[in-house]
Amino acid sequence: MTSPTADPISDMLPRLRARARKLCRTHDEAEDLTQETALRLWQALHRDGDITAPDRYAMITLHNLARSRWRSRHETEELADDMAQTAPAAPARLACAELRAAIMRLPADQAHLMALVLAGESSPQVLAARHGVPVGTVMSRLARARAKLRVDMGLEGKASVVELL
Repeated sequence: MTSPTADPISDMLPRLRARARKLCRTHDEAEDLTQETALRLWQALHRDGDITAPDRYAMITLHNLARSRWRSRHETEELADDMAQTAPAAPARLACAELRAAIMRLPADQAHLMALVLAGESSPQVLAARHGVPVGTVMSRLARARAKLRVDMGLEGKASVVELL
């Protein structure tokens, strides 16, 4: 005589195997995971009998077992205070200071425009309106300023405009 819960477990084994294959690296691991899930479902049904959706219970158990196996395979390390390191800010600060100094060495009209760009104003139209000059004049001054900055900072042919500011 078979128990009433044997058929539902047998019926869901193909679905459990298919899902386990997606969660495991090898066929053998998937089969072990499927068998362990079926065993736990069988035990829960005979222990409690109050499982209203055995298929959902089995899928959740399958996922939890897969996660547990994954965690046991991957070693984790407790974080210590000395592990929380950030990159030093000094090189970036020095580069910014060098750039500002190079900007100050530019001709006054170029230096003023570059200072505004450094402060966040990037629209040539706004810069042209502020200075009362044509947009083309602003763009050519900025181009000459950037070219001079590349030379002054030793970045000829290496840095794009975006990298300078």
